[in-house]
Amino acid sequence: MPITSVTKDPENLTMTVVADFPVPLRRLWDAYVDPRQLEKFWGPPQFPATFTRHDVFPGGVSTYVMTGPDGSTHGGYWEWSEVKEPEGDVASFEVRDGFTLPDGAPNTDLPAISMSFWFESTPDGSRVTTTSHFPSTEALAQLLEMGMEEGLRSAMAQMDDVLADLQSFAAGRGTTLDVLSETQIRISRIIRGPVEQVWRAHTEPELMRQWLLGPDGWVMTRCDWTMTVGETYRFGWAREDGTDGFGFGGELRDAQAPHRLVTTERMFGDDGPETVQVITLTPLDEGTLLTQVHTYPHREARDQALDSGMIEGTESTYAQMEALLA
Repeated sequence: MPITSVTKDPENLTMTVVADFPVPLRRLWDAYVDPRQLEKFWGPPQFPATFTRHDVFPGGVSTYVMTGPDGSTHGGYWEWSEVKEPEGDVASFEVRDGFTLPDGAPNTDLPAISMSFWFESTPDGSRVTTTSHFPSTEALAQLLEMGMEEGLRSAMAQMDDVLADLQSFAAGRGTTLDVLSETQIRISRIIRGPVEQVWRAHTEPELMRQWLLGPDGWVMTRCDWTMTVGETYRFGWAREDGTDGFGFGGELRDAQAPHRLVTTERMFGDDGPETVQVITLTPLDEGTLLTQVHTYPHREARDQALDSGMIEGTESTYAQMEALLA
């Protein structure tokens, strides 16, 4: 068990959990900021979590759903208030943690708490100290009665296996796919380069034209981009001889530099459904974790997209971007 102590302080309305691991601080930090890793231990084994959003920056939001063995779901959210990335032997972040209703809205019938995560190097590896701050004595008693302590213990007991897995989440593995639900998928790739460079590659047309090249033998013929929320964008491609053109466009719905882009997307000349794409950039030890969460109107649209070879195409495209940044 990685947990070395659990201290409940009813007078100060806190519960502090200390856990030690035989890995460097940066490896432990990455397990929390990478949603692919976090969801493997944030929920207890019988209630695994799926993160549909994970914004590791002040003002960001994370959303997740834990699914029980009977198919029941329990949603939660984090609101990020502070992030201090690893510097020297310490790092930390603070979030507001609460429950959500089935539609994703905060469940105000259950208490929300403030949680601080403090990371530090130790002679044998690293330590994370998690302190939960409760709004009242009643909230503390209610959440403990709901099994909060037992849930944390069983959830964190899974962390050793996650931290030991250096291959599944490493740079060089290429683009990976996670099916989050019947209407959502997550595409992930570590780009060797800092977040600021990856952001520029996604938002500056002169750079976009150098890596958004399309399949072999194709060229980008149109790159009308905007950084004004509410305005539209249009991309187009064609074979080198000018034939068989295609393209897509949509609306920019959110832009929070240098971490988050939200757009809609629809193919030109196609009466198919509009999708929503969320790009999130998170700094890791090996570079920038780029995740795309695509939301489709129904399962058939999701499956059609997956059958189109989008994962292979995404890997080819992001390999070109990585080469450009290098």
